[in-house]
Amino acid sequence: MSCARVVQYKASGLDKIYRHNERRNESYGNENVITEMSRYNIHFRDPGDETYTEIFRRLEAEGVISTRGLREDATLLDEIIIDVNTTYFEDHGGYEYAKKFYEEAYHFIEKKFGADNIVSAVMHADELNTEASERFGKDVYHYHLHAMVIPVVDKDVKWSKRCKAPELRGTVKEVIHQVSHSKKWASDIPERDEHGEIMLRKNGKPKFRKSYSILQDEVYDHMISHGFTGFERGVLGSTAVHLDTLQFKIEKDRERLANIEGRIEQARLDYEPALEAKQKIEEIDSLGKRNITGKVVLSDKDYNDLTALAKEGLTSRSTIWDMHRTIEYYRDGFDRYATRYENLKDKYEELTEKTRPFLDAMEHFPELVTAFMNKLKDLFRDKAAREQAERERQIAEREKQRAMRKLTKKGRDIER
Repeated sequence: MSCARVVQYKASGLDKIYRHNERRNESYGNENVITEMSRYNIHFRDPGDETYTEIFRRLEAEGVISTRGLREDATLLDEIIIDVNTTYFEDHGGYEYAKKFYEEAYHFIEKKFGADNIVSAVMHADELNTEASERFGKDVYHYHLHAMVIPVVDKDVKWSKRCKAPELRGTVKEVIHQVSHSKKWASDIPERDEHGEIMLRKNGKPKFRKSYSILQDEVYDHMISHGFTGFERGVLGSTAVHLDTLQFKIEKDRERLANIEGRIEQARLDYEPALEAKQKIEEIDSLGKRNITGKVVLSDKDYNDLTALAKEGLTSRSTIWDMHRTIEYYRDGFDRYATRYENLKDKYEELTEKTRPFLDAMEHFPELVTAFMNKLKDLFRDKAAREQAERERQIAEREKQRAMRKLTKKGRDIER
């Protein structure tokens, strides 16, 4: 199945995601990143020597984008992650097919966000998929696309009522490329029920589809229309939570450990009957007869049986040894992942406990909490409106003072 995700980044998180996406770290939390393979990563938009932050600030300084009215902690970049199961690419040609697939996915992002608003777009080809590698019997890598884009909307700036030219008042003065995640992802597509009827909220207004769900549709439709078939779109409206990468690895390692232990046990069960069917140890010791020179002479049958048993023993010993080494390797990996998972679980539980009053309130008084949150939004919106009005008042005051100074200077000139 295809998957398209959006991750928001504020200014504080840009350097970290830059180092990860552009492979500028010396080591990675994801142990499946094989840095020797990073040379196979493909850049469809290369940031060059600039970091994501430097590119954003440069575009801002050049006036290409505008952050007018943007909060300090606002989203500056959106990361678009497009992904399809590893097996899909292995079944269609592997690395070369993945390059073509994600190049077309990049063209979709260009069309939706504008080429000038893309800071970076890179296909990662250096993350080993251990489960697929074992299944295919070779190193298999998980191909996916990371695109860092600036959420830009075109905003009309109009001439104010104070404009000296009456014919210009209210008309468009300029169009600015405003950075705004919320406006970029605003949805105006109504959500419909199984009968095709528009679904309504409690206040009677229509519900709108989530923008990220619409993105899933758009990616899928674009790729299918350009000849990339054989995969499905993620389930529409699903609330199922995917296992995170760490939990997924733990589950897969558990499966592999169980499988290997089963193979060892089967080898033992297969080996014991074979040994019994040949000769018991004491019977082996009594095989053959010594001749007059002291050498042991075996019959053809005893010789063949003993040779077959020796070969089978050596083969089984080697197989069991290899299995033991493999199981120890996965046990070590499992222990590491289990420790990390427990740490993350503790942090999750701590966060849940901190937000328990809010969660309890949501469970017992959802309408009151919703009303409270809406009130907070209104307060923030009113505050922003007041701040904007104050800024406009200050600008008008400065313009008034400049006009007064000009009149004063003109009056003095007339007097002279």
